[in-house]
Amino acid sequence: MTRSQDSAVNKFLALLVWGLAGALFGAMFVILRALLDGMQFGGWQALVGAACIAGMTTAAFYSAMAVALVGATAGVLASIGYLMLAHEAIDLAHIAGVSAIVGLVVGMLLDWGARANAGALGVTLTGLLAGTAAGLFVAIALTLTPTPSTPIVEAAGVVALVGVLFQLNVQWLVEACGGSWIARIGSPLVAALIAAIIGMSIWITVGIVAMPGTEAIAVNRLLAGVPAGLMGGLIGGLVAGVVLQTLGVRIDRHMPDCSNC
Repeated sequence: MTRSQDSAVNKFLALLVWGLAGALFGAMFVILRALLDGMQFGGWQALVGAACIAGMTTAAFYSAMAVALVGATAGVLASIGYLMLAHEAIDLAHIAGVSAIVGLVVGMLLDWGARANAGALGVTLTGLLAGTAAGLFVAIALTLTPTPSTPIVEAAGVVALVGVLFQLNVQWLVEACGGSWIARIGSPLVAALIAAIIGMSIWITVGIVAMPGTEAIAVNRLLAGVPAGLMGGLIGGLVAGVVLQTLGVRIDRHMPDCSNC
């Protein structure tokens, strides 16, 4: 295989990965959007909130998977322990707080190193900012469009914008985090954040199951938009990958260079 053929294969595989990652992002975004809608958030608030949460969660798992897995495990264990002890006095803020504390403590017990701390904090912050910006842009664009929005359009737009914004800004944000004092506990903070999100997810799941006769309806309502989210995310991921490759940005690197952190 020649060098040009090898380069073409690498680009194709990178696009494939971006498409699959975008599909997962889109499904998560649609589910979060439905959950926030059900919690009486406004249309644009639910859209921006879902894009923000999905952006930072996906960024953490995509570029700081070890930290995210530690946080997710801590969140699951803390949530189960809270549910066993709290019985019927289950509060969203409490379960999120307990999960975050456990994630922070577990994260601080592990020696991540300065580069890993800066990298984890930088990529998660980049995902948060990219998700917020993408959500706001799509929300504004939808208000200016006379036709009603659909989950596939929202997911495609958010995923494409988050992907482009993330890759264009992650390097300098990671380097900026490397020079800050808070980067010393970057990985524990990310673990705490992921643990809190997992804790809230478990609280929502328990709340759905605890409603007799309505759990099937609630679950079906949440999952109804998943196929559209998968397709929209796939399209958005491929669009983002093509745009970034056209701009000459590498899309086959999961973790930014942190040699200067």
